[in-house]
Amino acid sequence: MKPILRSLLVGGWLVGVTIPAAAQAPASLKADLIKSVGEVEAKYVGLAEAMTAAQYAWRPAEGVRSVREVFLHVASDNYFLPAALGIAAPAETKITATDFAAVQAFEKQDLDRDATIAALKASFAHLKKAMEAVPESRFDEPMKFFGQDFTGRGILVATTTHLHEHLGQSIAYARMNGVKPPWSR
Repeated sequence: MKPILRSLLVGGWLVGVTIPAAAQAPASLKADLIKSVGEVEAKYVGLAEAMTAAQYAWRPAEGVRSVREVFLHVASDNYFLPAALGIAAPAETKITATDFAAVQAFEKQDLDRDATIAALKASFAHLKKAMEAVPESRFDEPMKFFGQDFTGRGILVATTTHLHEHLGQSIAYARMNGVKPPWSR
């Protein structure tokens, strides 16, 4: 093949490959965080559904959250963290941005397995809707949270990393109970 023809073919291929990629708009930080929340939600729900009702009472030691309490802690914070951004939690949760006792009461509920799974799913639906509602214009807005300086962006990032922190805990709890995470089978 002649060098000029090869250059035209390769050049045409590169244009065909790079133009569509360049034409795609980059995802926003908010979109990336919401995607991550959706992925971690699937893992939480998978673990919650893989564990038996009896395993929900298991805790690794006295004074440490049980399986149920970890799932409900995640659910409570899925309401509490958006409340810090001014997005109210459903009234029935009793969770507000300033009442940490309500958050703790939510996670101490004595719900059965199915009700816990339902609470977890409802909290993730609320969280994703709340994240969608936060305008990116509020990302640089300074705010106080737990007495510390944050921005709107910082609270969304903390919300997402918090979920991953407790997912690791939930995986350890599941494995200690002989449950293999459904996505790793």
